[in-house]
Amino acid sequence: MNKNNKILAIIPARSGSKRIPGKNIKNFLGKPLIARAIEQALNTECIDRVIVDTNSEKIAAVAKKYKADVPFLRPSHLAQDDTNVIDSLFYVLDKLKKNESYIPTHLMILQTTSPLRDREDIEKCWELMQKTDATTALTVCPTHPKLYHLSPDNDIILVNGSEAKSNNTQTWEPAYLLNGCFVYIVELKALYKEKRIITKKTKAIVCPKWRSVDLDMPEEWVMAEIFYKNKDEIKKRIKKIEEKKL
Repeated sequence: MNKNNKILAIIPARSGSKRIPGKNIKNFLGKPLIARAIEQALNTECIDRVIVDTNSEKIAAVAKKYKADVPFLRPSHLAQDDTNVIDSLFYVLDKLKKNESYIPTHLMILQTTSPLRDREDIEKCWELMQKTDATTALTVCPTHPKLYHLSPDNDIILVNGSEAKSNNTQTWEPAYLLNGCFVYIVELKALYKEKRIITKKTKAIVCPKWRSVDLDMPEEWVMAEIFYKNKDEIKKRIKKIEEKKL
């Protein structure tokens, strides 16, 4: 890593999950969910510092046990359901600057809710930042290219094309979704200037759809545990199918 670059990894972990109570520190295959994100960040060479941003003493204690830095707690007014994540990020950055004179060049956001993220995903995003003019690098996953909305009367409305076009998905432009904040890296200068994480010069790394589970609903938690336990076999079988195409 260029010695002039300093990447701060922030793992947001607000308490109060309603669909999966205690989600951030709930046991995921033998250890608290947040521990997986912390260990991954600590074992990624390009990252300078790992901070867990939480409003909870309980989450903070678990984070510290797994060697993350929790220099302060997030205030309650920045831990509401309608809180904009960028406001809490600016709070952390400003407090670090004031208290410690710590000013990173880049901010990385790693969600606890992406247990199928690989360290390689992080490294690929950072490599993309270094090799291009991107001020943000993030991860996406493939999705169906036709996007529909529903009207109040439950009519389906195609919003990105025409129904007259072939239903063969290969005739449509490939489509992608942000995969649950798998990885975000943003240059601090651009973050402060544009006041947003997805800056004007944002580029993406495509990740497999099966690894892009975002733990929001109970069924997603169950799916993620099954995928995680069987991830090596899944990769092996996917590769086998792909090779048969050749």
